[in-house]
Amino acid sequence: MIMPTLLLLIAFNIFPLLYSLYLSFTTYSAIANQAPVWVGLQNYRDILTSDQLWIYFRNTGRFVLLSVSLQTVIGFGLALLLRERFRGSGLITTLILIPMMLSPVVVGLFWKLMYDPNYGIFNYLLGYPPGRGPQWLASSELALWAVVIVDVWMWSPFVMLLCLAGLGAIPEELYEAAEIDRASTLYQFWRITLPQVAPLLLIAILFRTIEAFKTFDLVMGLTGGGPGDATELVAVNLYRIAFSGQWNTGRASALAYIVLMIIIGISNIYIRYLNRLREG
Repeated sequence: MIMPTLLLLIAFNIFPLLYSLYLSFTTYSAIANQAPVWVGLQNYRDILTSDQLWIYFRNTGRFVLLSVSLQTVIGFGLALLLRERFRGSGLITTLILIPMMLSPVVVGLFWKLMYDPNYGIFNYLLGYPPGRGPQWLASSELALWAVVIVDVWMWSPFVMLLCLAGLGAIPEELYEAAEIDRASTLYQFWRITLPQVAPLLLIAILFRTIEAFKTFDLVMGLTGGGPGDATELVAVNLYRIAFSGQWNTGRASALAYIVLMIIIGISNIYIRYLNRLREG
């Protein structure tokens, strides 16, 4: 039973990975019906010296930073609020978790209607009359924020869920001892709550950073990368290079491996910090 499993693993996981690595060093199109031509590091040089691609990397960096930061703060805040059991807390927790269960494309199309300046409810909730509020998806200054807001709405519950697990594991004796010593609520938060939840919080940040860096379907459902290049993230541009019109498989493979290296580097930083927390 081991050998067939190994063969399936090689066929469906390792072989595509190695073959795409080989294609990243070639000029190749999946629809050209021609063999790959070896060009060495040319694809990587073209990507790293392209000013346009650095704009997409900058958009992705801003999106990841804004989205993950807000999700961390909001998710942790919600977990602190829902830590105490009260009547209806289970129902409220379930309702908060619903957004992360939906398809990102469906969420994107749903929020596209919400952002509509004429009949969308988002501007109405902000106090603007119909037709006179900001055009969130048509403004190059607001479009990225519009995507960030939706991503935060969708994935803050994930951070909340992990933080709730961490808060539930804190021994009550620690708080009772702090109460005896007359420690303030703020002191208890900094010296008990935050250190105890930090490992799970970092894991949540790690997962969300990786996923935010790969965000594709939400952007395609919401803005399609526009207006202009305002919400063109690296994953969206990778799709365009690989499939949408260009079919440049070799260059797309090189960009995919650059993204992979960045994610591995960021993950290593998080994991090292997480190990220091555990050892300390």
